[in-house]
Amino acid sequence: MKNRFRIAGMIFNQPLMVTESMLDQAAAWANQQMSLNIVNLSLNGAQPQMMDDDNGPYETAAMRAESSRRQMIADTGVAIIPVHGVLVSRSMQMNPCETMTSYEQLRGQVSAALADPAVEQIAFDIDSPGGSTVGAFELADFLFEARGVKPMSAITHYSAYSAGYLIASAIGNVSMSRTSGVGSVGVIAKHMDVSARNEQMGVKVTTVYAGAHKNDLSPHEPLTDQSLKFLNDMVQGYYGQFVESVARYRGIGADAVRSTEAGVFMGQQGIDVGFADRIETPQAAIDRIAAQAREARVTRNSKQSIGARAKAMALQTQI
Repeated sequence: MKNRFRIAGMIFNQPLMVTESMLDQAAAWANQQMSLNIVNLSLNGAQPQMMDDDNGPYETAAMRAESSRRQMIADTGVAIIPVHGVLVSRSMQMNPCETMTSYEQLRGQVSAALADPAVEQIAFDIDSPGGSTVGAFELADFLFEARGVKPMSAITHYSAYSAGYLIASAIGNVSMSRTSGVGSVGVIAKHMDVSARNEQMGVKVTTVYAGAHKNDLSPHEPLTDQSLKFLNDMVQGYYGQFVESVARYRGIGADAVRSTEAGVFMGQQGIDVGFADRIETPQAAIDRIAAQAREARVTRNSKQSIGARAKAMALQTQI
C-alpha cells in the first residue's frame, strides 16, 4: 500500500512551480484516495486515477528503452533525455498513471551523457506542467553549468511550464513549435482545511504542541493569519528565486520576467518575450541537432585520423 499521507504532503502546504490545473488534478487525486471530501476543485468532472500495483513488465520495457537509447547515440551522437509529466525531487516507489520525472533521475542521465564520449550533443524533450520547488533550482544550476561542457538544447514538445520552463531556460537553446507553450514563471500553494468535514463526522481534533509555529498549516483548522503569512513568505521567496534564475539563464532583465505575471506564451509569443530562441517542429529540431552532432563527429574523427597518421610518420623516421 502506498504512503498516501506522504504524497498528500507533497501536494498541500508546499510552494509548487506547477500549473494550477495540474495542482487541482493532484488535489483531486488526494481527495479521491484519502476521502477528503474536497469540494472546491475545478476539474469539470475529470477524476485522476492511480494504479496501486505494478501491472506491467517495467524491467523489460526499461531494458528495451535503454537499448534503443544506446542505438540512437551510436547512430546520431545525440542523447535525448525526456522531461515528461509532473516533476518531483526524488524518485519514489509510485506507479501513477500521470507521468513523473524526478530531478535526481535527470541529474544522473545528464551526468552519464556528459561522460559518454559517443555523445556529441544532449537534447531534452520537454513536455511538463512543472512540479516541486524542492531540488528544482539545484538541478537548474547544474544544467546551466553543464551546457558549457557539451552543446545542449531544450525542445518544447509541447509544453514547458513553471518548473518545466525553469529547466528549459537553464538548458538554453530553446525551440518550440507554433502550438507549443512556455512560461508560467510563478509559484503556487494550496492549504487543505478538513475541519468542516471533521465536524460533520463528529470528529474533534485536539493538538498539543510546543513552539509557536509547530502547528502552522494544520489541516484540522482554518488557516490562521500566522500560517498564511508563513506560507505566503515561502511562495514569495521561491518566486524571487524563480524570476532571478530565469533572468540569469536567459540573459534578460528580472523586471521583464516578473512582468509576465506567470503567463503562458504560445509559439511566436514565446520568442517575443525572450523565453525561446526559434520556432520549429520537434522533429525539425531533432534533425537539426543530429546534423550538428554528425558534423562534430566527422570533424573530431578527421582530426584523430590526422593525428594518427602524423604519429605513424614520426615512427617511420625512427626506423
